[in-house]
Amino acid sequence: MNPNNPSDIAILGMGTALPAHRVAQPEIAGLIAASLHDRPDLARFAKRIFRSCGVETRYTVEPSYLGPLEECRYIPSGEQSDIPTTKERMDTYQREALPLAIQAAEEAMRDAQISPEAITHLITVSCTGQYLPGLDVQLIQHMGLSARVNRLPLIFQGCAAGLKAIQMARDVVQGAPSSQVLIVCVELCTLHFQPVQDREALFAASFFGDAASASIVGMPEIGHRDYLSLGTGYSVLLPDSTADMTWKVSDYGYDLYLSPRIPKLLGVHLEEELGLLLHNEAPPELWAIHPGGRGIVDSVQEVMHLRPEQTKYSRDILKDYGNLSSNTILFVLQAMREDMKIREELSTEGIAMAFGPGLTAELMKFTYVPAVTSLMEEQDHVLL
Repeated sequence: MNPNNPSDIAILGMGTALPAHRVAQPEIAGLIAASLHDRPDLARFAKRIFRSCGVETRYTVEPSYLGPLEECRYIPSGEQSDIPTTKERMDTYQREALPLAIQAAEEAMRDAQISPEAITHLITVSCTGQYLPGLDVQLIQHMGLSARVNRLPLIFQGCAAGLKAIQMARDVVQGAPSSQVLIVCVELCTLHFQPVQDREALFAASFFGDAASASIVGMPEIGHRDYLSLGTGYSVLLPDSTADMTWKVSDYGYDLYLSPRIPKLLGVHLEEELGLLLHNEAPPELWAIHPGGRGIVDSVQEVMHLRPEQTKYSRDILKDYGNLSSNTILFVLQAMREDMKIREELSTEGIAMAFGPGLTAELMKFTYVPAVTSLMEEQDHVLL
């Protein structure tokens, strides 16, 4: 435990993992446009949406997105009887999720300098695949975690679930300070691509990608460096928005609907919620915004009067990887921490936010604690 701040709870380590297949945005846009040869108006709209959504590359576990149109069952042209069923998509999820989860978890444990047997709680997060025994059981078996680890699956909660898991882990450690919580998120969004029938379907198709992420939440010990101290936060349901983001199981994967009203809704309601979170304090310097789409980042930047450099981390993650659902906020936080380390920044306060069906907003304060601060605390402890 940090002797100078015994109540400190932090993200002590982070890890991320990406599938092997990298897809450039023009390539996937070309596939979709080709599949709409009989709908030239929709094909033109697809190319425009894919160019303007803020994404340049994405990653997928499905190699057929990299091949010719006739080999990609997820984007059928003409006859649509061979579209992968939900069972086929879940079989692929079960095969591909575990290796990515292990890679991210092992990286997070190395970063936190913690051994598998020290993990007391395991939170697994996903909204793109389900099976039992689940990812939590497989991680215990493959990583040498204790069979008695407290398992907390957090499923089908959408993009907000990654930050929800971090806040859950903070609360666990607050109640039991010796806890070491491992959070593992896996989202294989590209497995749920649907044949395009209308413009609304193109919004979701234009920016989702696959990834895994992991983090360790606990009390910092002497020797921990460059961590993110977790402050207060909460979850809120925004009014009159239940139908604006939906995620339902269908016969051919999961059907996602994203309303074009979402950025506007966030712009209307976020300022008040962030005021409650900050208790009328001055806005912090760091902003970890879940880039659910370019319009969402634009809306937050406008309503909070942020500088372009304050939204750079979110925009860069969206550009390089797309929207990774529950993973995305950890990708943003990891990029932020690494940049702060390189620039040798001092202790800096921030806000993290993520959004999901409901319409749900997860909001949390945090502080970047650099190595220099940790070293000073260690020296003070020695002097004591």
